Amino acid sequence: MAQVQLTVNGNEVSASDDHPHLLSALRDELDITSPKDGCSPSGQCGACTVLVNGKAIQSCLVSMEKATGAEVTTLEGFDPAERDRLASAFAVTGALQCGFCTPGILVRTKALFDQKGPAGVTSQVAAGRLGAHLCRCTGYTKILDAVEMLASGSVAPLDIPSGVGKDGVKYEAIELALGDRGYVDDLRPEGLLHGALRLTDHSRADVLRIDTSRAEAADGVVAIFTAADVPGELKVGLIYKDWPVFIPEGGRTSYYGDVLAIVVAETRRQARAAATLIEVEYDVLQPFADAKSALASDEDAVWGLEGNVLSTSKYKRGDVDAALEASAHTLHEVFKTQRVEHAFLEPESTLAVPDESGHLHVYSGGQGIWDDRDQIASVLGVDTSEVTVELVSNGGAFGGKEDMSNQGQTALAAHLLKRPVKCTLSREESFRIHDKRHAIEIEVWAGCDENGKLTALRSRMIGDTGPYASVGGKVLERAAGHMSGPYVVDNIDVEALAVRTNNPVGGAFRGFGANQAQFAMEGVMDRLAAAAGINGWEMRSRNVVSPGAVWGPGQIMDDGCRGARECLDALKPAYEAAKSEGKAVGVGVGIKNSGLGNGFREVSKAVVRFDEDGSVEVQHCWTEMGQGVHTVALQVAAEELGVAPERIRIVADTKRELGAGQTTGSRGTLMAAGGVKDACRVANEGGRVPGVDYEGEYVVDWTNSLDDDVPNPIIHSAFGYAAQLVIADSATGEIEKVVAAHDVGKAVNPTLVEGQIEGAVHMGLGYALTEEFPTDDEARPTKTTLRSLGILRAKDMPPVESIVVEVPQPRSPYGIKGVGEIGLVPTAGAVAAALHEVDGKWRTQLPIKVHQPVESE
Repeated sequence: MAQVQLTVNGNEVSASDDHPHLLSALRDELDITSPKDGCSPSGQCGACTVLVNGKAIQSCLVSMEKATGAEVTTLEGFDPAERDRLASAFAVTGALQCGFCTPGILVRTKALFDQKGPAGVTSQVAAGRLGAHLCRCTGYTKILDAVEMLASGSVAPLDIPSGVGKDGVKYEAIELALGDRGYVDDLRPEGLLHGALRLTDHSRADVLRIDTSRAEAADGVVAIFTAADVPGELKVGLIYKDWPVFIPEGGRTSYYGDVLAIVVAETRRQARAAATLIEVEYDVLQPFADAKSALASDEDAVWGLEGNVLSTSKYKRGDVDAALEASAHTLHEVFKTQRVEHAFLEPESTLAVPDESGHLHVYSGGQGIWDDRDQIASVLGVDTSEVTVELVSNGGAFGGKEDMSNQGQTALAAHLLKRPVKCTLSREESFRIHDKRHAIEIEVWAGCDENGKLTALRSRMIGDTGPYASVGGKVLERAAGHMSGPYVVDNIDVEALAVRTNNPVGGAFRGFGANQAQFAMEGVMDRLAAAAGINGWEMRSRNVVSPGAVWGPGQIMDDGCRGARECLDALKPAYEAAKSEGKAVGVGVGIKNSGLGNGFREVSKAVVRFDEDGSVEVQHCWTEMGQGVHTVALQVAAEELGVAPERIRIVADTKRELGAGQTTGSRGTLMAAGGVKDACRVANEGGRVPGVDYEGEYVVDWTNSLDDDVPNPIIHSAFGYAAQLVIADSATGEIEKVVAAHDVGKAVNPTLVEGQIEGAVHMGLGYALTEEFPTDDEARPTKTTLRSLGILRAKDMPPVESIVVEVPQPRSPYGIKGVGEIGLVPTAGAVAAALHEVDGKWRTQLPIKVHQPVESE
């Protein structure tokens, strides 16, 4: 094996020439981890960007031959003062959330300033140069703010937020920006082995034989495990245990992400090479590639599961038929929304480390580490006390890391081999394995009176939920409950089906069914407004919920719903100004639950412990994935304890029974704040004795299920509200600006709140215009790279003006409402309305595909 000589961060080093690219050499051999691997070897995310001979380039695009003799500089090699200045600007402006993309962007930023100097760097110039970089969290707005701050020559000081409602940098912001705070794939314990998964070749096929002999003989292979090696339960799942960690011989694959085996080897490359040598004999079957064909068939789409309807969610109030008959204006329309990939920047990675006693310590970036622990224990056939799962704050999730991906297989390998094993998915494997946003067809009948007051709404939804349950039934339940949007309709009849197919699994994704349903409802509002002769803003004003109104499934709205009206009113000046300028405009108003609701008892526990030196450890049960829940915990502790925030550290693991499910449902901030606040109360009352664990909890136990036989069920304990205005050029349809007014109840950290709004608008615009994740007739995804997904880049994003509204939520700590999901709920409807003003065409299907970025594979 030959060696390549190169200079890295000023030091002459050598590296093996058999690495597939420079990124591999940097991370796997030289142990330099600030360049992150989000998509190698495609170079489409920019997270691995380094300087090669002074020029910024994605290191996964640089062959070892081209790296020979090169001078390579990573963030580790930057001048300390420059490192601090770059990181501080991004931290102060809130330009990072999960942080996975940030080190690469900092390298690009330095190269830009080196080339053009501060005077030559503007937001427009930076947006163009950031075309090689994908950020799924921020929407780029604050990244460009950070670049402008650097160009000004003056970086604001770092302020750690000292209480609730205070601005300040997020927890671990500097470490994240510089790539110093590791993700799971950055962890390298001694004696580490590497795992690689062998996935199915067919979406639906009987597995007749799995031959591992050639793979077992390959270089570096230590072991190969299949379903036959599982000592415990073969199937896992968050609600129903129907998702096999392996498909066995004699079993049947049910989607293109099913796992057949895990190969464990001395190196990642050896494991991956050997996985391709596993030979599988199949009897290939025709997959169910669309929900309607599965619904019409008597044949089961999924191995071992009877019937193709996962769930039915329905409710009814009033007499819809009579109300439609009496309506001045009616419509009947069918809306279709698409499947979408999460495209979080960090591919899934799991590290499992057994100790001498056999106890297994698992490092996970999942959204529910207690669920991970319980499912891993069931696969291993051991008590949950034998497994600890530690959260490693992940590089984005958006719902896509609720279900286990490779945790079960990795833990099994480590458990059986008694050695540490790490398995990190490639981007294509990530695409294939984890769940997606549901594609839903929504048929609607609706009516209003002559003044535009809604009279009736009927809806029938069919959602493609893929083969396994995940939380698909809950997504369709949520879509059904939110079908009427934030509007009052006295006569309503809704039914939503989650249908099993052999397409990718449908599960949690930011919005969780609310955005699909409300794209349809906003379309209803605009069509009925046109029929009644009023504008879109006025139509919404006449129908928006108010305290005491009966909403959707029958819930009587509390005082917190005033936020919907205040958000709508906050848009009015900008709406009227844009209309007077002759712009095409569209308005959307959204509602999104904060919390699981639907009768679920939600518990958030936290522990506060004082050390002898006066520092404080706060343990909570929520996953940090860029949204800032660690920062929320810190700010609440600082507020309630009066302790300097610099002396507070945040921990999340399963050593204590604190957890109550997934960090989902826009509830992380609300629930974490409640738990930590109560733990601080207990500590204050208990005298703050060092070494004592002061435990507190916040409980939501007053909601009802759709199936509860009560006249006015409380479906959700809290809601967030948003109103968005999309302003477009009336001739071209190019979107010029988005104004987003969001009611968050209480902004714990206003800068972080703005970042959530801007990032959600970015995702909402992509959902409206360009993003999709289709499959072919064989139920195989046709998109295999990040660039093919149609995600908007920095140069494609219009300016976003955020308006933060604070209408307190009753019974919520500090009045908090969620903000993580609501930001993309009204966006697609507002885009469709604006484009209708351009060309007079009503949009019924997403994505609309106007001004799609033209980017090659």
